[in-house]
Amino acid sequence: MIVTLTPNPSVDRAITVARLERGEVNRATEVHVDAGGKGLNVARAITAQGGDAVAVLPAGGAEGVLLGELLDDAGVPRASVPVAGAARVNITVAEPDGTTTKLNEPGPALSAAELESLLDAAAARAAGSAWLVGCGSLPPGAPTDLYATLVERGHAAGALVAIDSSGPALAAAIGASPDLIKPNHEELAELVGRSLPTLGDVLDAAQGLVADGIPTVAVSLGAHGALLVTDSAVLHARATVERPLSTVGAGDCMLAGLLHGLATGLDGAAALSAAVAWGSAAVSLPGSSVPSPAQLAGVIVDLTTTPDLTMELGQS
Repeated sequence: MIVTLTPNPSVDRAITVARLERGEVNRATEVHVDAGGKGLNVARAITAQGGDAVAVLPAGGAEGVLLGELLDDAGVPRASVPVAGAARVNITVAEPDGTTTKLNEPGPALSAAELESLLDAAAARAAGSAWLVGCGSLPPGAPTDLYATLVERGHAAGALVAIDSSGPALAAAIGASPDLIKPNHEELAELVGRSLPTLGDVLDAAQGLVADGIPTVAVSLGAHGALLVTDSAVLHARATVERPLSTVGAGDCMLAGLLHGLATGLDGAAALSAAVAWGSAAVSLPGSSVPSPAQLAGVIVDLTTTPDLTMELGQS
């Protein structure tokens, strides 16, 4: 079982237009509505692949009711914690060439009691689970050490803990020694405080974190795949996406594939290959849709233990 905590979930509305024209009337050609937020995406992806996951989330207002209905429709077990504020709505505008423009609301501020209820719900379900995962941004005004507290609670419950966040929340969580972190290229650069223009620079930064006590660092690199670093392995995997539609949630699907693989006994290489396959398949789908097993069938992953460290990734 993989338990995800998403303290700032969203109703994700993805709108496809022929071309986004700023200041003009843009008519949608497609609209997709999904339960969003990193942890919900992870849980949805694992469930779609036949795995076991449960999503812990705050749910308030009409949007919170809709989130529950969307998760129920996707077959995702959930623990919804009632809160006073309404869940946020995020809007993604997608163009046919794969360009996506996002409009994200901040989400509701949660009281200290509501945050404590969320942590309690996550910790209760972590007992006996393989992984507890803290995912995404924090609600406005939440303490930056929320995920650090989650790491402590998860370890006390006997679960491994992964964190996928950014900025001060990620930095604080690292101080509590999670078992795995999954920053993207930009988040890793922010974390270490320097630009990481090449794959070698990313590797150096990840190895520094491993040396500081993080057992596994998985870095999502967009079209450049993903890098997995432990104290005994360096693995790089990538796949070609012929027709990208949306990058929204692709990194979450990558994390879902990685954790599901590790939880089911795959070694690091096989788990990373699965992760990149899941993430790449997601890029080929609209909005924040997650792939089915059939949609993974055509994804070919190239895995290496000797990556090209001169590979340029762009500025971050």
